[in-house]
Amino acid sequence: MIRMLKSFGYAFRGIFLLIKSERNFQIHLFALALVISAGFYFDIKKKEWIAILLISALVLSMEAMNSALEKMCNEITTERRESIRNIKDIAAGAVLISAIIAVIVGVKIFWKYVF
Repeated sequence: MIRMLKSFGYAFRGIFLLIKSERNFQIHLFALALVISAGFYFDIKKKEWIAILLISALVLSMEAMNSALEKMCNEITTERRESIRNIKDIAAGAVLISAIIAVIVGVKIFWKYVF
């Protein structure tokens, strides 16, 4: 039980590190706060909330993994290597894909409420 509680502590520490130090994660959190506010304002349906929360979790998780991968690459070497650059760019691309899909989902959900 103690080990499980410690593992939760480590995970929460990681989340707080992300919030404190990663600008892109902060931007995604700000966007999520706006979307949640809009959801309450427009009183969106339960299924729409589920879609918003799932896609938001995906974007935040991808950003967290991207940040972790970038930090790991920076620990491996400070040299400029094409392979490290490619790894970082691919991870950033994964975040971008999820963010684009999140925008599409958001537009699909909120379009009818706004217009």
